[in-house]
Amino acid sequence: MPVLVEQDPTLVGTLGHALPTGSQVVATTERALAWLDQHPDEYAVVLGPSVELLAALGTAEDLRIKRPTVSVVLVREQFDTDVLTRAMHAGVRDVVAAGDEKAVTGAVERAHQLFQALRGPGGARQLGRVVTVFSPKGGVGKTTSSVNLALALTDRGARKVCLVDLDLAFGDVAITMQLFPTHSIEQAVGSEDSIDLAMLEGLLTRHQDSLTILAAPSHPDVRERVTPLLISRILRALRDGFDYIVVDTSPSFDDATLTALDETDECVIVATLDVPTLKNVKVALETMDMLSIARGHRHLLLNRADEQVGISVEKVESILGMPVSAQVATAVDIAAATNAGTPIVSEKPGHPASLAFTHLAASVTGEPIPAPDGTNATAAEQPRARGLFRRGRS
Repeated sequence: MPVLVEQDPTLVGTLGHALPTGSQVVATTERALAWLDQHPDEYAVVLGPSVELLAALGTAEDLRIKRPTVSVVLVREQFDTDVLTRAMHAGVRDVVAAGDEKAVTGAVERAHQLFQALRGPGGARQLGRVVTVFSPKGGVGKTTSSVNLALALTDRGARKVCLVDLDLAFGDVAITMQLFPTHSIEQAVGSEDSIDLAMLEGLLTRHQDSLTILAAPSHPDVRERVTPLLISRILRALRDGFDYIVVDTSPSFDDATLTALDETDECVIVATLDVPTLKNVKVALETMDMLSIARGHRHLLLNRADEQVGISVEKVESILGMPVSAQVATAVDIAAATNAGTPIVSEKPGHPASLAFTHLAASVTGEPIPAPDGTNATAAEQPRARGLFRRGRS
């Protein structure tokens, strides 16, 4: 797919019509290069009019050497022979006028043809990974954790992430992000035999922070019509278009949750420092062991982790028999950000809670994720976060 670099929302809308469905939009050339590092099968970078000419030419020079299969399309409000000459020398494939949508579409199509010629139509493709967030007890902050983890996994636009709300009776993902979806998983009911990525894209709701949502039904009675087969095929189809699919589940081993856990690559278990929750989590982990769910790919998130309650992290690890991957302390800022519809990872990326979710994301991916200060965050840097780094399913 093409990557469009443009900051002007009006131009994004105009140029977006000329690009294939599913094209990624980023604001800077730096984010475009970061995106390409994660997506080896992208075939074009479209540099919009807001990208300064020198930056555009520098990006083209860089890609000409490092990624020769990626074509650069330069879009200008106006250009002359000098611009064309400099663009050609830098390795730009096409220079087109901003108002000519057909020219943009044609340039991108030529880029795809060139990509196929250089790489072949059967080039390797890496499927996305499913991350299921689960807790056997309600009220532990599972949905808030799911939302913030998904935002952290986007790495500020470098990854495509879809957040699926599988709490089919009382899902709160959309309202937590102050989104009002026109479609939800309900519109996929009965389509088990025809589910594909193109169909699902029409049901998704985009959040401003490079995150896409598949919302839960608006009425609880719909959950009886969402079959395990439908859920399984939805998650498998989303793997084709996203790097990570984060699944928020209900606080029970219902059919939807069990199906998600069966499809999962990594599982995040959310717990709080109280005896009833830890007892339920212990039983849940034993159940997961019996069902062979996510063995070696579990990550424990301690939410509202305040030492004053009298249960230490060491005690939790001893009780549950697994290390803590990340801790999020109680903070008024988290609730305030959630109530405002701007999750803490977006509202205050430097907040301790945001850093904890970033470290959790690093534990899940097994890869460093840049922190707000530009350093690489790894799970090992989070106090007592000794998460597992193995990849792939058991």
